[in-house]
Amino acid sequence: MNISLKQLRAFVTLAQCNSFAEACELLHLSQPALSVAIRKMEETAGGKLFSRSTRSVELTPEGRQFLPAARRLLADWDQAFDDLGRAFRLQQGKVSVAVMPSFAMNQFPEALVVFRQRYPDINITIEDVVMELVIDAVREGQVDLGITFEPEQLDGVEFTPLFKDRFIAVLAPGSELAGRGDVDWQNLAQQPFIAMNRGSWSREATDSAMREAGVTPHHLLEANQLATIGRMVSLDLGVSVVPSLCRGQMESLGVVCKPLASAPIERRVGVFTRKRHPASQPARAMTSLLREYFCQAR
Repeated sequence: MNISLKQLRAFVTLAQCNSFAEACELLHLSQPALSVAIRKMEETAGGKLFSRSTRSVELTPEGRQFLPAARRLLADWDQAFDDLGRAFRLQQGKVSVAVMPSFAMNQFPEALVVFRQRYPDINITIEDVVMELVIDAVREGQVDLGITFEPEQLDGVEFTPLFKDRFIAVLAPGSELAGRGDVDWQNLAQQPFIAMNRGSWSREATDSAMREAGVTPHHLLEANQLATIGRMVSLDLGVSVVPSLCRGQMESLGVVCKPLASAPIERRVGVFTRKRHPASQPARAMTSLLREYFCQAR
């Protein structure tokens, strides 16, 4: 059955008015045009919806039976189209973002404050997961956006850079290295070294930098979370290196942050979207705001 929205509106309006002249005025249609719309609808339905006389127009029993459904259909259409317009105007909708914990804990909340001020009606879902799971979540369509370090391979995702991060050394306040302007890998390797767990990108990066510097730590500790590493360093259990975007978090734990003088670890941080899949309006707005926010911040 193929009944147009125009025919449906004509039917409901005529049923409310019981007058072709009044219905034509409300619909801004000529009487012949309204008559054609009703006739075609009746032909499609297979029977009369109105009983017509020279003086009145009344619904048939079948027309009265159909009228509540027709009103619901029009209301649903109007609501759906209104919702669509609100979505395009960013007055409703949602955006889901997978974020590596170091960024979710430090820089991201401040950017979210600006986003909420600008788009208060957009709902936001944050999933703070490790870098590898961020990329997987985007690639598999589980989230709209991902924010993490740029990987070696970009299979199935698009990357929009935000800024470049350089890893820093973190030391206990009482460490003999804390008073220096900077430290190198040789200095760090002489101390117990606290590394991220094996298999993570951060661990691979630090292992590679140590090989490049030709050093091996004398004692090695491992942890799964940067916050845990920061706390361990603050208690002088060892030294470590972390992304500089964690500086505020590390300093709040009482550690001292120093630049690395040699073999620096650098990697771009950015927004990931699913390749060949158009982003929603809220997702595009989030990406645009992040680019604006971090370009101004840096």
